[in-house]
Amino acid sequence: MTILRLRGREFRPGEFAIMAVVNRTPDSFFDRGRTYGFTAALEAVDGAVAGGADIVDIGGVKAGPGDEVDPAEEIRRVSDLVDAVRRRHPRLVVSVDTWRAEVGEVVAQAGADLLNDTWGGVDPDLAGVAARHGIGLVCAHAGRVAPRTRPHRVAYDDVVADVVGYTVGLAERAVAAGVNRESILIDPAHDFGKNTRHSLEVGRRLDEMVATGWPVLVAVSNKDFVGETLGGLPVDERHAGSMATLAVSAWQGARVFRVHDAASARAALATVTALRGRDAGADAR
Repeated sequence: MTILRLRGREFRPGEFAIMAVVNRTPDSFFDRGRTYGFTAALEAVDGAVAGGADIVDIGGVKAGPGDEVDPAEEIRRVSDLVDAVRRRHPRLVVSVDTWRAEVGEVVAQAGADLLNDTWGGVDPDLAGVAARHGIGLVCAHAGRVAPRTRPHRVAYDDVVADVVGYTVGLAERAVAAGVNRESILIDPAHDFGKNTRHSLEVGRRLDEMVATGWPVLVAVSNKDFVGETLGGLPVDERHAGSMATLAVSAWQGARVFRVHDAASARAALATVTALRGRDAGADAR
């Protein structure tokens, strides 16, 4: 396994890093616009850092279907916040959740350290942006669907084989484009281009992604597959299921965890560390 390097920080194999979500959107599925305002978003970053976040992931477009957000509006929502967070928290790794190269270019200039491409390389120029600015890239599997669409009768012969092959292929292409190998993560992207059965299969076989040697990011916090697995629970009742899934992912070797509650994730990962024992080399930073 490689060392993950972001903003001069090293996250070694066996160590866990927490990525806190801060959405500057009026229609987020989780917070429903609570952090849409600039001040509210900045305060949410402060709270995430206080809760133990190593990385903050700033998003300007809701993942699911909804009102159209063009690149100019996405930039308006995220670029000033990236700049403010960069100045306010110099050691914090700042990530931006975007699939657009033109947005990536602006936020990289504003101080972003990582581009979180949750839609699986639909804009091939995004890797080039990361390479030019010497920053990191998340390579995700979204089932080859268009951004902000939900899967319809999606099928795979072997969903895990598809996830592994696709994400590793994106990662290798990013390296060929000039992105530092040690600044690339792969993400199975639970629920993206997948139904609940697919997401559960990916979760129970996550060690197959870990075995590739690429650092694995998991984003399972309050996802639909968690709610459906627990009998159709609404978003605000999925916390326990999210923490259970996070712990299982950590046990299998995932290294970065995208969450809505940094403090709870920190406690869950510390428990995994204790259960594995110090000789396992795990450390909930």
